[in-house]
Amino acid sequence: MHAFESFTHSARYRWIILLIATLAQTAACFFVQGIGAIAVYIQADMGLSALQIGALVSAAQLVPLVGLLIAGELLDRFSERLVVGFGTLVVGIALSVAMLAESYWAMLSILIVVGAGYSTAQPGGSKSVAAWFDRSQRGFAMGIRQAGLPLGGALAAVTLPLVAVTWGWRASFLVGGMVAIFGALVFMLLYRAPAGPVTRPSAGRLGGVLSSRLAMIREPAMKQIMASGISLISVQYGILVFTVLYLHSRLQMDVLQAATLLFVAQAAGVTGRIALAAWSDRCRSRYFPVMVCMLAASVGLMVLIWLPFGSPFMLGCLMAWLGFFGFGWYGPWVAYVAESAPPDKTGFALGLAMAINQVAIVSVPPLLGWMLDLSGSFLPGWSLLIGLTLLGLVLTRQS
Repeated sequence: MHAFESFTHSARYRWIILLIATLAQTAACFFVQGIGAIAVYIQADMGLSALQIGALVSAAQLVPLVGLLIAGELLDRFSERLVVGFGTLVVGIALSVAMLAESYWAMLSILIVVGAGYSTAQPGGSKSVAAWFDRSQRGFAMGIRQAGLPLGGALAAVTLPLVAVTWGWRASFLVGGMVAIFGALVFMLLYRAPAGPVTRPSAGRLGGVLSSRLAMIREPAMKQIMASGISLISVQYGILVFTVLYLHSRLQMDVLQAATLLFVAQAAGVTGRIALAAWSDRCRSRYFPVMVCMLAASVGLMVLIWLPFGSPFMLGCLMAWLGFFGFGWYGPWVAYVAESAPPDKTGFALGLAMAINQVAIVSVPPLLGWMLDLSGSFLPGWSLLIGLTLLGLVLTRQS
């Protein structure tokens, strides 16, 4: 036991921390990121509109609007082991219950509970990795850890449609729940805080504490963080939720084949999060790779709209491009957030930045679905994402 405790406080244990933080992220987001891959089956079976499908995705992202702020503050005051572990357990239990939901509204309600648990996964894993790695390796480590999100989505894009075809789409909820519970238990068993003094925020009146935290919004770095985060997260969720529907309806592609192309995008996103974050470790500005992602994602969406694709290979290359930059931006972005915050407010800064992103995560999928229902075309929605990203790039350069 003494030898194990010594190892958990050694520098080498940071790689174990990185592994379990990535696993917890992958497990927590597995179903949330993969629901778009089975949206066709849910839509057909329950007779839902595109707006209702978008709302299902947003339901799991609704509570984090506030939950991320609460989770961030909890992470600054309590152990990541408890906060992340308990939250991911909530995700797993709620998803397991969701398979029993008979109505659309019951499913929507349960996914809101899933979002409450999911609030802890993003800032908690990021804070645990930031605590164990110094600046020379923080971007690389954060990129690996953040790769858990597209990795979970990629695995879900392959797994959930097969589960839905074999046992029905409701069984996909149970699979997602079991994956989340497994990730929670591993994190709670193996996570340890790094050796040394722990910086905690000073106690104070709730109003004063909240006011001092929210004052970070006025910082120049936070303005860059908000402009890029909102635009790129909109692109990410637009691709995530509507790619399979788009390929199935426009190109009459089989659902499993379309889901495979979504897997290509997610897998490229895994590579992008690691590679772009590692690149940011060597850039004069940690933020420069994020700006590159905004420009590259805009170009990729323009190509998706205007160029006809008769070749599956060319379409696969385009999806890989969109995944690499449209999902990969998050690695260097979250490292920039962590380094821009005061040491005793890292958790809250991560939670605040991610909560601001949640505004787009909650609103964009239903908005894109409504535009699709209204126009009968994906063109307005894709054009909106291009416009948001270019606007974010302009605002970033001016700040």
